[in-house]
Amino acid sequence: MNIIVVEYDPNWKNEYLKEEQAIKGILQEELVNSFHIGSTSVPHLKAKPIIDILLVANDINELDNYSVQFEKLGYEVMGEFGIKGRRYFRKGGDNRTHQIHAFQYDNIQEIERHLSFRDYLRQSPEICKKYGELKSELAGQYPTDIDGYGDGKDEFVKKIEEEALKWHWTTR
Repeated sequence: MNIIVVEYDPNWKNEYLKEEQAIKGILQEELVNSFHIGSTSVPHLKAKPIIDILLVANDINELDNYSVQFEKLGYEVMGEFGIKGRRYFRKGGDNRTHQIHAFQYDNIQEIERHLSFRDYLRQSPEICKKYGELKSELAGQYPTDIDGYGDGKDEFVKKIEEEALKWHWTTR
């Protein structure tokens, strides 16, 4: 996989909405809610041009019954893929365009972690800028090494996640 970090594209929101409609058409009553998450959901943040989607489902195990429909939309069905209680789907192969992280409605820890991180970055332009610069630098260092790229972001992301969760509870 080639790691390319680009400037924010306002069209990413439309790409998310288009994909959300297709997913709603599949899941219907099983879907509680859907959210645009990840770097493409944060205005002005540099990002790999991959639309991250968070699905909240009634019953996470029921999503396994929709594998054929997700494959028809172009997704690879990856199961939990390293996170207990998640269902992960990716689209685009080595030139990934979308990825879905699905959790059951009561998996508050994972759902809030993603949403708080997104919302914190949206209201923190200085942190957003630092994060974008870090991602650009790492993409230059690890142009084909997704593990190296991810490992390089890990400490920064964990620190920001911690700040974001604390911020989340102070804004309630």
